[in-house]
Amino acid sequence: MSIQIAPSILSADFVNLERDLKAISSADLVHVDVMDHHFVPNLTLGEPIVERICQVSDLPVDVHLMIEDPDRWAPEFAKLGAASVTFHMGATHAPVRLARQLREMGVKACFAVRPAEPVEPLFDILDEFDMILVMTVEPGFGGQKFLSNQMGKVRRLRDRITELGLPTRIQVDGGVSVTTAPVVAQAGADVLVAGSAVYGAQDRAQAIDSIRRAAQGAYRS
Repeated sequence: MSIQIAPSILSADFVNLERDLKAISSADLVHVDVMDHHFVPNLTLGEPIVERICQVSDLPVDVHLMIEDPDRWAPEFAKLGAASVTFHMGATHAPVRLARQLREMGVKACFAVRPAEPVEPLFDILDEFDMILVMTVEPGFGGQKFLSNQMGKVRRLRDRITELGLPTRIQVDGGVSVTTAPVVAQAGADVLVAGSAVYGAQDRAQAIDSIRRAAQGAYRS
């Protein structure tokens, strides 16, 4: 399975957002963090802006909902044109029902796990999801230090996914750079979210390529 790079626009210049979306055209996805200032202590983008991003982006839009009540709101973001919608373990009341609803809408259903949350409760329902997101920072703000102690979760997930013969991808978000990319790829992650490592670089395309090559060379197949 090939490595996918998903730059996070949380680190982009919101005043020049369309320009910064065009600057990552060599990536595979654009990662959009939606925060409600309740589930996490930050407030970012709402539906009108996400809808416009979906309209102008050349890349599939990967929406990460860090919000309360995703059971209600995730389908609304799917309607805006998102290719995938991620919701959190600690926020949803009916994850399987929500995942099936998203899939029926033609959208990939993804489940996110925060650093203090275990992955083992997902083992029996992995086939309901297209991707599992392992957070390698506490969700809410960009630019945090990578938590290497989360790699055990990634390895256990990859082992279980391989055992079941599923196509489920593993995404890692938080502190991903050319330095940490080999670490997460070796553990078994194949979708890497990178924010400041891409948007903090002068040449965004070169940064994306460097992260991709570093991960691809270490990927645990």
